[in-house]
Amino acid sequence: MKILIVDDEEMIRAVLREYVEFEGGQADEAQDGMEAVKLCRDNDYDVILMDVMMPRLDGFSAVKEIRKFKQTPVIMLSARGEEYDKLFGFEIGSDDYVTKPFSPKEVMARIHALIKRSSAAQTGNKDLYEFEGLKIDMVGRNVTVNGEPADLTPKEYELLFYFVKNKGVALTRDKLLNKVWGYDFYGDDRTVDTHVKMLRGNLKEYRKFIVTLRGLGYKFEA
Repeated sequence: MKILIVDDEEMIRAVLREYVEFEGGQADEAQDGMEAVKLCRDNDYDVILMDVMMPRLDGFSAVKEIRKFKQTPVIMLSARGEEYDKLFGFEIGSDDYVTKPFSPKEVMARIHALIKRSSAAQTGNKDLYEFEGLKIDMVGRNVTVNGEPADLTPKEYELLFYFVKNKGVALTRDKLLNKVWGYDFYGDDRTVDTHVKMLRGNLKEYRKFIVTLRGLGYKFEA
């Protein structure tokens, strides 16, 4: 387990590092977004813990820059707990959002959940799925729409893969939160709706395959 901890507060970095190392992991530290981007170019991490409010380059901007060359799972850390901030974090490609003050044990649980989901996605179903012009390669984590690569975030990949693996099955929002996020989500189920909206946008005309079940959730039909 190799984690990058990005926060301008040295005490927070120290506490999180202690928990990571206690569980046998390795932690690198960065005190701002620019330093984080540089470290991500030179190193591979299992998860990035990214503070939002930092000098020089804020966390949101750093995630957008990192997403240009790596798809490492990201957990945002922020004292700003408004819904807008959380949804914006998901839209730019983060996988989770933790509001300060937080429990280090909870953060570690979320780290393990992300690593577990990421590993499962890489070693799971080896089939290649094709639905009209939509092609999904679960091993290579490649999704193409009419021959063009789809620009999906890590969480959108996992959501789409879960939909496809459960084709034709009615999936509640609670079930999607539990299976895709991998733990009991601390928030409301609008997180699922937000990710489905972004996923549909990236699938273009094949958004039709993700059917809304009013009052329940969604179903993948193709």
